[in-house]
Amino acid sequence: MNLVEAARAAAREIRVHKVRSLLSFSAISVGTASLLYTLAQTRGMQQAVARNMELMGPGPLRVEMRRNYVKKGLSKGLTSADAEAIRRELPELYMVSPTAESWDARTTFEGKRYDSSVTGVTTEWRRRNWVYALRGRFLNSEDELQRARVCLVVEPGGWIKKPFWAKFWDFFNGDFEKLVSHRDLLGRRLELSGHDFLVVGALRLPPHDKDPRWDSWSNPQVVVPLATFQTYLGSAQDRSPEHVNEIEVDTGDERSLGAARRRIEALMKARHRGEDDFEVKNSREDLEDEIREQSKYVAVAIALGIVALLSGGIGILNVTLAAVYSRVREIGVRRALGAERADVMALFVAEAALLGLAGGAAGAALGAIGIRWLSRSSDRDVMDLAWYHAVGMVLVASAVATAFSAYPAWLASRLDPVEALREEA
Repeated sequence: MNLVEAARAAAREIRVHKVRSLLSFSAISVGTASLLYTLAQTRGMQQAVARNMELMGPGPLRVEMRRNYVKKGLSKGLTSADAEAIRRELPELYMVSPTAESWDARTTFEGKRYDSSVTGVTTEWRRRNWVYALRGRFLNSEDELQRARVCLVVEPGGWIKKPFWAKFWDFFNGDFEKLVSHRDLLGRRLELSGHDFLVVGALRLPPHDKDPRWDSWSNPQVVVPLATFQTYLGSAQDRSPEHVNEIEVDTGDERSLGAARRRIEALMKARHRGEDDFEVKNSREDLEDEIREQSKYVAVAIALGIVALLSGGIGILNVTLAAVYSRVREIGVRRALGAERADVMALFVAEAALLGLAGGAAGAALGAIGIRWLSRSSDRDVMDLAWYHAVGMVLVASAVATAFSAYPAWLASRLDPVEALREEA
């Protein structure tokens, strides 16, 4: 029996036994779709992590205050002087960027009050995680030296493919985001906590669903020179005038990361008089921890897809066994007319392979449609479907069906022709 004849016989059997064929077909389709979705999500996450790692740099470190630390009164906390000491002691570092933040700055424009966040930065801030389109100019060393009252505003980037829930998020956006979205503030003046500032630049964020940063929601709204922030905006009763929230460091070389981390920790401990009120964190490790946490959900999806495929395979096995027992006399007739054992096996394997192929194709289509729909409702592109994923899953589905049908087909080929002919029709 040639392959074409086997395929025709298999298609005929599928049409005759529609219900049992549909059950096996459905199980394989669901398993294929689930695995295809998981592959696309995994590939999308890998690409997002790669883009984010490139933005972070090869040796990213972050110095910040330790949470829930009970102060002994010896340390001033984290200050811009610490950043200056790191830069002085480790001049080979690519970036040392201290930042200070205020989340409740009183911002006034044309007599109207707005609530906005203000971030104080140095010129090194733009060396890493720079995703902005700049209009006007950025802050320079003269602004820092003179404590100039100049600032930049950050404009939202909107969306390319806006998810359905984004309209509700936009409803809760603050008035300041709406202001910078609809008014060009470049060259205008803002009042920040009672002090007059000139807007010298505007930073436009990329569309949110195309932002390569892993944490793309935390953005400053107004950016000022760090020294200016500390002089006019950063006064607090429980903080040093030089207080900063964190110091971002990039060694410029992944191989020097460990040594630089140890040197920074030793330097900080000496400057903080032995108080362990700070932490030096590897930003890559933090991101990898988050990825590992999300990978648990990916593993669950993979397990469910495998279970569904195996369920489909077991269904194929049952269907093939039922077909064998219902066609014993036919098998005897074929053997009596000269059919080989391989021809008998081909009858049943072809039917299973055809079901697997059709189920795999339907599952690939279902998975592609699901991925497209879910990507529209997501806040970023976290799924990337490659054509070879779909082709591979169709082949896997067909292989699973073929493998599970092999044993029943082998049993059919071992039937004695004489005994089979005696079977009641």
